[in-house]
Amino acid sequence: MRPPGRLDRIAQKRIEFHVDDIPGLRRILRTSKVIAVVGLSGDWFRPSYFAAKYMLEHGYTVIPVNPAHDAILGQKSYKSLRDVPVKVDIVDCFRKTEEIIPIAEDAIAIGAKVLWQQLGVTNVEAAKKAEAAGLEAVMDRCVKIEHGRLFGGLNWCGVNTRVISAKRPQWLSY
Repeated sequence: MRPPGRLDRIAQKRIEFHVDDIPGLRRILRTSKVIAVVGLSGDWFRPSYFAAKYMLEHGYTVIPVNPAHDAILGQKSYKSLRDVPVKVDIVDCFRKTEEIIPIAEDAIAIGAKVLWQQLGVTNVEAAKKAEAAGLEAVMDRCVKIEHGRLFGGLNWCGVNTRVISAKRPQWLSY
C-alpha cells in the first residue's frame, strides 16, 4: 500500500465538515448580505479594516463588534454580538483561535447563518459546535480574498484564483 499523498490529503479535506469548496464559499457570499465583524479594528492599516472596507464597498452591510470603539468605517460599533439589533448572516472572526468558542456561542445565540474564521484562525471545536447548532463554518479563509477570488478582479491582475471564467467582474469599470 502506498503512503498517503497530496491527492489523498485534498480528498480528506473535502469530506471534512466545514465549507472549504468553491461552490460552498460562493453560495455563502452570494446569499449573505449582513456581516458582523468581531474584532474589527479602527486602525486603517489593520487587515480587519481592509476586509470590512472592501465588503462595504461591495454592497454588504458590515457591523463592527469592538467594545473599544463607538463607530468604525461610519458604522455603529457594538460591544458584543448579542448587542447587535439586526439579523446577522456571517459572523467574521478577527480574534485569536483560543477566543473563538465564546464567539461561536454568541453566533448561535443570535441565529447567525455562518461562523467565518479568518486566515490563521482554525478552532475546530468552535466550528463543530456551530455546525451542530445548524450554522455553516468556514476556517482559515479571508472574506475579502474569497470574494475577490470568486466574484471579482483578482484573476484580471494575474493572480491564480483557481477559478476559470471568461466573464469579467460586473463591478469593474473597464
